[in-house]
Amino acid sequence: MLQITNEFEQHELEIYRSLGISRKVLDFAEPVLAGLRDRFDAIDKMAELNQLRIIAAMQEAHIGEASLKGTTGYGYDDIGRDGLEKVYSLYFHTEDALVRPQITCGTHALALALMSNLRPGQTLLSAAGKPYDTLEEVIGIRKSRGSLAEYGISYKQVDLLPDGGFDFEGLRKVLEEDTDRSIHLVTIQRSKGYQTRRTLSVDAIGEAISFMKSIRPDLICMVDNCYGEFTEEKEPSDVGADMCVGSLIKNPGGGLAPIGGYIAGKKECVENAAVRLTSPGLGKEVGASLDLLPQFFQGFFMGPIVTASALKGAILAANLYEKLGFSVLPDGSEDRHDIIQAITFGKPEGVIAFCQGIQSASPVDSFVSCEPAPMPGYDSDVIMAAGAFVSGSSIELSADGPLREPYTVFFQGGLTWPHAKLGILKTLQNMQERGLVNLD
Repeated sequence: MLQITNEFEQHELEIYRSLGISRKVLDFAEPVLAGLRDRFDAIDKMAELNQLRIIAAMQEAHIGEASLKGTTGYGYDDIGRDGLEKVYSLYFHTEDALVRPQITCGTHALALALMSNLRPGQTLLSAAGKPYDTLEEVIGIRKSRGSLAEYGISYKQVDLLPDGGFDFEGLRKVLEEDTDRSIHLVTIQRSKGYQTRRTLSVDAIGEAISFMKSIRPDLICMVDNCYGEFTEEKEPSDVGADMCVGSLIKNPGGGLAPIGGYIAGKKECVENAAVRLTSPGLGKEVGASLDLLPQFFQGFFMGPIVTASALKGAILAANLYEKLGFSVLPDGSEDRHDIIQAITFGKPEGVIAFCQGIQSASPVDSFVSCEPAPMPGYDSDVIMAAGAFVSGSSIELSADGPLREPYTVFFQGGLTWPHAKLGILKTLQNMQERGLVNLD
């Protein structure tokens, strides 16, 4: 049983009780938390390293007070916008970057990178199997207006091996059989999406890129970097990726960016994306930053620390639910390469109860009961818990999952470690009260 030794701890216990957390839930979680201190220290060290890298990039880019002012209209000569893109290119060690509020989300950023760097008659290859659900309509796997398929761009994929690694022989075969060299761009999705597979490490991604370019040096390799930023010492652009693509309402926005996405990579690839985003002849020269630059700069600055909080929450969830006998991915002891924690319940009631527990712990809309519903871009009902300051921000504490077998919930985010901890305790409380877990 949790031992209360002083007045502060008593007060803390009372606050937890007022938030609906029972003594039984706290007692169940306490020994797990005690065993994670060394891992949490290592996460803090990684956050420190990446924070220092960002500070160095901002100093090298000569970010000043004038860089925070923003522009309207066409956005000509926007020194803050250009400075922000310089900071991203320095951090990612790339030739250029496109960081814009006009990029509405991660799916938009990925679609922009693909549509701007592929031409009719060319082929897109996915080296990591099926892409995230919302990209299926972008590609044309599921029929959709304006897809790559409608523009005469073909699609192939090589599935990952059963152990979650790259199928090098499969990749060799598809590239060698491409005698007309129509395969122009390869995409690699770092995170699992709504799949129960392992997240790909930066080293594994680098090995795959090196292998494919040894066969076809002309390939453009794009990495969907969503949820992975700041979790390792390196980014995919450090190991050969021609483009790293992500969302500002995930890790790099630090919970402060209210919208936006980024593409960091080779200058030609980035310029192609800029031309597609704006117009031929205009490219990066236009696109006002409005009044968003303080949030973009400060969010990126805070990103490593916020990501560290999310990682701690993911690791706690993995260890608690693993202790209860559920299948978790990654497991409680594995190295982390993104902030997403998958927990498989085997039945819809578990997914619903978990998400409703997260929702009840939220600072915003805690009184709302989230329910499964159809969502644009998904082929099944989805339940989403997100009482966030920025709508849909998945660097904030959130959980979601499709209501389909094997009934897996995907948990991520947490701007602060205390909030991430509370959210996980609320899920346990909710599931215990519904008879879905036994904490004895």
